Amino acid sequence: MQVKLRTFVFGLLALIAFTSAHAESADSKKIREIIKQQLKAEPTSIVKSPIEGLYEVTVPPRIFYVSADGRYVLLGNLIDINSRKNLTQEKEGLARVAALDKMGEASMIVFAPKQVKHTITVFTDIDCGYCRKLHNEIEQYNKLGIKVRYMAYPRAGIGSGSYKKAVSVWCAKDKNKAMTTAKNGGNVPSKECDNPVEQQFQLGQELGVNGTPALVLENGQIYPGYAPASKLIGVLESIKK
Repeated sequence: MQVKLRTFVFGLLALIAFTSAHAESADSKKIREIIKQQLKAEPTSIVKSPIEGLYEVTVPPRIFYVSADGRYVLLGNLIDINSRKNLTQEKEGLARVAALDKMGEASMIVFAPKQVKHTITVFTDIDCGYCRKLHNEIEQYNKLGIKVRYMAYPRAGIGSGSYKKAVSVWCAKDKNKAMTTAKNGGNVPSKECDNPVEQQFQLGQELGVNGTPALVLENGQIYPGYAPASKLIGVLESIKK
């Protein structure tokens, strides 16, 4: 199985990253070199995990575990039974949030209420039925104080019909109006420009998106599929608490 990891340098993760080679232990240096050679990626953090002899490695937005000798890699969730916390999931959530912050809201198509209580980022496909259902209820989300930020995720891939539609929407003069027109099956004039569609699609893959709509919540958790506003607000409020 081929694993594709791309590197991002995030201010949040930099706070816990080793800032110089001499600050690392011999094991960390060895692991760093192996990751760079084998995965062609630069870890932003290599720290001891709660398990003796196992290191937690962060290559945003992924977190995995490597043995001290660098020979074995463990992909999966590390759970603290006593606290009942998924330690891996929490840190991956932070990495997703940082990745979206790095992408920047200016590259997204945003539907925001006057008073924002919660923010979700939605990876969407123009031709996806449930994506259209979600968008048809955008006013209900906004009425509950939920800001919706759209990222492009044409499931058929780069160059597909859905991809070209997304490019036309992101290149439109009024992106919000074009999005609504496209989601309702209307015709959006074909247009090309310098756009973030391909970059957003690739980021979605790296963040673990495998279908649409995919909602990234405020803690970085991915909520797969459509959720009515009345249900989603409860999920968001529980996270806030």
